[in-house]
Amino acid sequence: MKIYLSVTKKPKLKKPILICAWPGMGEVALKLGSYIKDQLKMEEFAALEAPELFPPAGILIENNLIQLPKPGLGKFWFYKTKSGQNDLILFLSSAQPLLEHAYEYCRKILALSKEFAVKKIITFAAMPQAIDHTVTPEVWFAATNKKASDELEAPHLGLKALSSGQVSGLNGLLLGIAGEMGMEGICLLGEIPLFTIQIENPGSSLAILNKLNQLLKLNVDTSALASQAKFMEQEINKLIDFIQAPEQHSGPIGEEEIEKIKKSLNLYTKLPQSAREKIEKLFAEAKQDIAKANELKKELDQWNVYKEYEDRFLDLFKKPKEKEEKQHN
Repeated sequence: MKIYLSVTKKPKLKKPILICAWPGMGEVALKLGSYIKDQLKMEEFAALEAPELFPPAGILIENNLIQLPKPGLGKFWFYKTKSGQNDLILFLSSAQPLLEHAYEYCRKILALSKEFAVKKIITFAAMPQAIDHTVTPEVWFAATNKKASDELEAPHLGLKALSSGQVSGLNGLLLGIAGEMGMEGICLLGEIPLFTIQIENPGSSLAILNKLNQLLKLNVDTSALASQAKFMEQEINKLIDFIQAPEQHSGPIGEEEIEKIKKSLNLYTKLPQSAREKIEKLFAEAKQDIAKANELKKELDQWNVYKEYEDRFLDLFKKPKEKEEKQHN
């Protein structure tokens, strides 16, 4: 397994804070990371490539020709603050690597951070909740030590502590490793409605950015992100109006309507490549060990794509003779 780090520039930074973002539910983290990069006009200075950690799970078609997708590429960006606050390093990746090798990938990110004397790491994540899409999302947090946790519990920040549970994927793993390396880590989790996990959720990204502006005194302009959040809310409203009968508009959304909305939203969105790759890997493992089917089902439910994979999932439990009969029919 090879991970290539290329550094094109070594900026002089003052007590930099590292922010990391990659694809995930609602694209909350990646959208926010990209937005911050653009708003602050950050400058690229390094790249991280690990082709073996991003095996293609399908192909792309462009101009009628089949192509293999490019492996995940992570880039480092920096920003020097003008207000005397901490400078920033931002790591953005187009995908999450295979989790069995993610430990070394994270250590590579943190090794470069150590060279710049980074003491604090921040990641973002989505937190699916039974909320309506029109409410302002709450922002939760998890921290690697009590000092950071106590600071984030300050009443004026309005953050909610995640006292139990887990932060999945690299959003949590990176912070766990950072803690082992003596760095402070926090994850900010923005709520998203349960029925919108596969659609971009700029409202959740906006909620986190508002808190981040407070924490780091960044003063990043939020107006463009607010406009995107409003537009997405209007689009979801249109879907709900289309699905629900007129006499139901004033009442709460029932389970049947939620399922219809989920299916409709899925037409406009797609599963992150890293999530699809993990699902394919679990299918392969479940074929060899049926005990893995439980983990696979949880992953499908988490992303609300069980219906898409239902036939393949049920085939795992069929006897060889039944599978042969199905193929002949």
